[in-house]
Amino acid sequence: MARVLVAYATKHQSTAEIAQAIAGELRARGHAAEAAEAGHATADGFDAVVLGSATYAGRWRREARHFLSHERDRLAKMLFWVFSSGPIGEPKPDAPPDDDKWLEPRKVIEQAEALGVREHVVFGGRVPQDPGNFVERAMLQNTPEDYQDLRDWDEIRAWAGRIAEALTT
Repeated sequence: MARVLVAYATKHQSTAEIAQAIAGELRARGHAAEAAEAGHATADGFDAVVLGSATYAGRWRREARHFLSHERDRLAKMLFWVFSSGPIGEPKPDAPPDDDKWLEPRKVIEQAEALGVREHVVFGGRVPQDPGNFVERAMLQNTPEDYQDLRDWDEIRAWAGRIAEALTT
């Protein structure tokens, strides 16, 4: 049994819900896992870390970036995974190959890879249901209901299951 920290940075709780689902799946598979806000967490005392952040225009939230930087020495010595959440809306079937550059925080992923991250995945996100500004209100108003929540819970649990297996072997 491994002790696993699932640290996350969120603005509208969508990423927190993903982190809690990951921690729940890890617990269901016999590991001691806890989800915690990245801004209030440390990797000290854990065997592994899963770090996730909401992604806005290709950037992770500050709390997750700081966690990655501040915990880099510990992370370099342990198993860790990262996930991004946030892409929403109807996918464009004819999008050019580099059109995904706004989905992933390239600099953060490069930093994580330098530390030995096991894997980075991108999960669909959710349009803010509690819009706090004009842009968020427009997103909610202009995104068809079928595309407002693109989180695939089966995919999220399956990924957590693969992490659990890696921790067991």
